[in-house]
Amino acid sequence: MNVEEEVQKLKEEIKRLGKVQTDGSYKVTFGTLFHDDRCANIFEALVGTLRAAKKRKVLAYDGELLLQGVHDNVEITLNPTPAAAAAAAAVN
Repeated sequence: MNVEEEVQKLKEEIKRLGKVQTDGSYKVTFGTLFHDDRCANIFEALVGTLRAAKKRKVLAYDGELLLQGVHDNVEITLNPTPAAAAAAAAVN
């Protein structure tokens, strides 16, 4: 898998494991992603994929490097797509 494919898979997994927010974004903790068996099988380097997605502004989280245990409670926010953000704005 190349980086773009991994980022796309990460988006799918965050949607599967996370909770949708009123603005159309999804939130999940790093610990939830890190300890999920399916994610462990998909991502050889989860932290690297998260950093690549953050650099592309696909998602946001505090800090630069997330470490298992220490950062398990850090929230990762999958930014809403423009369509999801527009739909959320129309509802509100």
